[in-house]
Amino acid sequence: MIVVVCLNPALDITHHVTKVDWTGVNRPAAVYARPGGKGTNVARALHSFGLDVILLGLAGGATGGAVEAGLRQLGVPAAFTPAAGETRRTFTVVDGEGRAALFNEPGPEVSAAEFARFLLAYGKAMAGAAAVVLSGSLPRGLPSTAYAELIAVAADAGVPAVLDTSGDALRAGVAAGPAIVKPNLDELRALSEQALSGRSLSAADGGIAWAAVAAAASGLRTAGARAVVVSLGPAGLLAVTGDGCWHARPAAAVRGNATGAGDAVTAALAHGLVLGRSWEDQLRHAVALGTASVAAPVAGEFSRADYAGGLAAVAVRQEAC
Repeated sequence: MIVVVCLNPALDITHHVTKVDWTGVNRPAAVYARPGGKGTNVARALHSFGLDVILLGLAGGATGGAVEAGLRQLGVPAAFTPAAGETRRTFTVVDGEGRAALFNEPGPEVSAAEFARFLLAYGKAMAGAAAVVLSGSLPRGLPSTAYAELIAVAADAGVPAVLDTSGDALRAGVAAGPAIVKPNLDELRALSEQALSGRSLSAADGGIAWAAVAAAASGLRTAGARAVVVSLGPAGLLAVTGDGCWHARPAAAVRGNATGAGDAVTAALAHGLVLGRSWEDQLRHAVALGTASVAAPVAGEFSRADYAGGLAAVAVRQEAC
């Protein structure tokens, strides 16, 4: 079983419009409402492959009830710890060019007692877990060390952890020794600018500054992570591991809604970790699933045909590191 943690779930509402008029009235051509939050998207992707998965988190209020009802309708097993605060909503507006604007509410403030009750459920779930995925932002009220605490509990049970978060929560979580961390370029930059003495992680001369990205990822490994997989957007993934470094990229960029593509990548990495796939295979599947997710209109969903069709086209090359 793969345990997925989403401490700050949401009800995702996606509006598709041909063109956004920021000073006028917009009439969406399509509107979708789905259970959301990064961990929820991961659990949905894993469940779509028929995997044994359980989604844990905190939920409250009418919105939390809507998230739980939506998961039941989708058949995704979930066990949320009740919270007094109202679960948040997120709004995504996608235009005809595939550009997306996100409006994410902060979510409720979680009390120490609520988190303690969640920890009890989490500890019990570790007994039958093959891996745990910790994904998304931390709700207000929890310390930045919350994911680090969950990684330590998993480690005591012999369960490897995959971490996908940002900021201080990512920094603290890395130090706890997860099996894989998956930052994107912005998240890596935020953690690594000082360690890199100001070297840029942005695009240089029309391409990614590979040496700087690899150096920053290696810094996270030195800090405690066993492997670092950096999401490079349309340029694919760069993995820095104890077995070497690889760059994987799709055959071509896909236009669509990129919201949730990183969650699809995280799901594929967790699946590959449980199956014991080689890094080449893990990255090939992760890029294919992330690309298929971009082509889907709603985060957390993808076409199996797009995934299967893109799998063989992913190019994976070992890099010097």
